[in-house]
Amino acid sequence: MHSELIANLALALLAALVGAIVATRLRQSAVIGYIAAGVVIGPFTPGFVADPNAVEDLADIGLAFLLFTVGAELSLKDISRAGNVALLGGAVQVVLTIVIGTLVGVALGWDVRGALFFGSALAVSSGAVLSKVLADRGEADSEHGRIALAWSTVQDLATIVLVVLLPALAVSSPNGLADVALALGEAAVFLVLLVPIGSRFFPAVFEWLARLHNRELFVLAVAATALGTAYVSTLFGLSLALGAFVAGLTVGESDLSHHVLAEVVPLRDVLAGLFFVSIGMLVNPVFMVERWPLVLLVLLVIVVVKGGLVGGLAALLGSSPRTAALVGVAIAQCGEFSFLLARLGREAGPLTADGFNLILSGAAVSIMLSPPLQAHAGQIVRVIERAMSREEVQIIPPGRRHAVICGYGNVGQLIGEAVLRRGFSLVAIDHDPRVVRRLREQGIVAVLGSADNPVILDRAGLDQARVLVVAIPDAVAARQIVEYARRGWPRLDIVVRTHSQEQLRELRSRGVGEAVSGELELALEMARHTLHRFGVSSAEILAVLQGFRSRAVEPPE
Repeated sequence: MHSELIANLALALLAALVGAIVATRLRQSAVIGYIAAGVVIGPFTPGFVADPNAVEDLADIGLAFLLFTVGAELSLKDISRAGNVALLGGAVQVVLTIVIGTLVGVALGWDVRGALFFGSALAVSSGAVLSKVLADRGEADSEHGRIALAWSTVQDLATIVLVVLLPALAVSSPNGLADVALALGEAAVFLVLLVPIGSRFFPAVFEWLARLHNRELFVLAVAATALGTAYVSTLFGLSLALGAFVAGLTVGESDLSHHVLAEVVPLRDVLAGLFFVSIGMLVNPVFMVERWPLVLLVLLVIVVVKGGLVGGLAALLGSSPRTAALVGVAIAQCGEFSFLLARLGREAGPLTADGFNLILSGAAVSIMLSPPLQAHAGQIVRVIERAMSREEVQIIPPGRRHAVICGYGNVGQLIGEAVLRRGFSLVAIDHDPRVVRRLREQGIVAVLGSADNPVILDRAGLDQARVLVVAIPDAVAARQIVEYARRGWPRLDIVVRTHSQEQLRELRSRGVGEAVSGELELALEMARHTLHRFGVSSAEILAVLQGFRSRAVEPPE
């Protein structure tokens, strides 16, 4: 018995490893690799078949750790910073997507309860996939990146309600409303007891353990908190996933949240892989091939309908058309909570095998499409903006020598304040109407639109500018700005924000006067401080750092 358990665990972990390696080599999320690994060792494919029950028991532990860390990583401050765009928009989008998905399920001939699970699974997106894609593109701190992450957080919070409601609605009972009310009451009691007590008790315990400087005790305490709270939630008739998630929320707002995450993430990554492998073992690949029109329909609901809803709501709530479109594309995918809701629906009974396979197939394909869609979304938006540009021409006084700053976010604003403080002039280009309006109220010349639009750049007076500052996080747009400015004004000094040494070398090869890599400058500043503590002179430190800068620009051998 024990040998069989070990054999199944070893096989599942090995399959997860191989699947993750293949997925990452193909520049896809590791989640896709885990699910594919589950398909390979599952009962619907030839070869060795792992024991689903043995894998699933361990997968439940992985699910608890996964949702504990998701809860701990949620930032209510990020939601409040994004304002109504994410808070109200996210809530409305979840409800509308559930309604649309439910109607689609009913149109396919399913039971209303199963269709409700179907619509709920399609309504939420993957925060992990979203964070990774935005980080890879250097857009996590952009306006659309912040809104998309906050929007995803609202979806995660909505999942708490869905995890409580859906199982209660799935039970066939003459006392349907009473059962739902009972489930909500049990959840309310659990939250009322856990949140106030846990938000004070857990951080206090972790702070005390941190002072003992014993890592083993700290890791054990984190694991006990995640699994213990998950178990307590089952005593209230709730899922262990909900308990672990809420426990993470109580820890997330404490000062030690990052310390807790650092200790539990490695364990989570191993066990969460088993959860996705167990999901993959339930997928029938033959179904995907035979029912490809239905899979395409689900994909259209996820990408086109949900993405369009998100973009439309973001625009309606005050975001610029460009930002709204980019947020819509970023959210147009599904992820780990979709898999969780699909599994709950399958276990509870109302979600059919076809519905389960459709959710998993559509979600997996949407995850694979997310990176290329986000990579090309900016280009599509730029083409539309160029065709629809109606911005009033800004009059630049003759003979004016000014700085043109493309992108007036956190980086551009700091540069602009430095320029203005010394009494120089500037022209700002930004796609956010609120930023442009505020600058104009301050008497600063500001142009509304995307800086990679040649029409917009012409209106900024590049022929009279002393320097062009490209402070936008979009690497593709930055390169297009540089190419256009270099063709029209070869002697114009250009300074560009970059995110990698590869981008830095490429921009310098295109004639950019200065390309600043945030990662490189961070490392150099820390090296400067370190060398200074060793008593190295300022002149010698400057020479060392300059050598590193020169080496960063040189192409690798």
